Amino acid sequence: MAEATPDQLTLYGEHFDSRFLLGTALYQSPTIMRDAIKASRCNIVTLGLRRQNPGNRDGDIFWQYIEDSGCKLLPNTAGCKSVKEAVTLARMSREMFDTPWIKLEVVGDDYNLQPDPFGLVEASEILLKEGFKVLPYCTDDLIVCQKLLDVGCEVLMPWGSPIGTGKGLLNRYNLKTLRERIKDVPMIIDAGLGAPSQAAEAMEMGFDGILLNTAVAKAQNPPLMAEAFADALTAGRKAYRAGLMQERQTASPSTPTIGQPFWHQSN
Repeated sequence: MAEATPDQLTLYGEHFDSRFLLGTALYQSPTIMRDAIKASRCNIVTLGLRRQNPGNRDGDIFWQYIEDSGCKLLPNTAGCKSVKEAVTLARMSREMFDTPWIKLEVVGDDYNLQPDPFGLVEASEILLKEGFKVLPYCTDDLIVCQKLLDVGCEVLMPWGSPIGTGKGLLNRYNLKTLRERIKDVPMIIDAGLGAPSQAAEAMEMGFDGILLNTAVAKAQNPPLMAEAFADALTAGRKAYRAGLMQERQTASPSTPTIGQPFWHQSN
């Protein structure tokens, strides 16, 4: 297998040219969804089996657009509230879509849709032993992330803020700690981003990718917003690789006084 380039995202041994993962829910029409996927330049799209049923003939155009996109399909267990429910849905997804890839969600709270950390670790362990490639949607808690790695997860997907809020990166300290303490594992910020600038900031912090849905689907012009996010991810990644300057408490002149032009005269 060829090695990934610095610009590529590697998940479970597969290389992707885009670091943008896009959801397929909430769009006003399948056509708008199709155009947003194309504009995003993404390689992976997610969908919830609970929300879309490929057995429903009315959804044929939706599935045709997904297939035509050429993107890798990442089913998710959105809406599941127990380990049993999430594991059962993951097994159904593998059978239906013929893929071991799963974005694992186990909801622990109906108000902010916060993941259940205990159920998430338990479900991850079960599915990993069955050969699934698990991408767990988790909080920004360091210990939870370490437990997920301990059971075999090769990717982490901490939230920026609760799903659909658009509040961006609420706990920068936790996120920076995660990135500093867990350096060699791909981390994708999943949920809560509402603006391309927030995605760029996450990439500047060293995160490996972004997964979102609402910010694009609910925009006035979803394809244009998808393109804006794609551009922001690229800019943020380049800034991270270039190395951001360190913040300072005091001002520092960008033009030094030493070596001034010969025509400079002092009073």
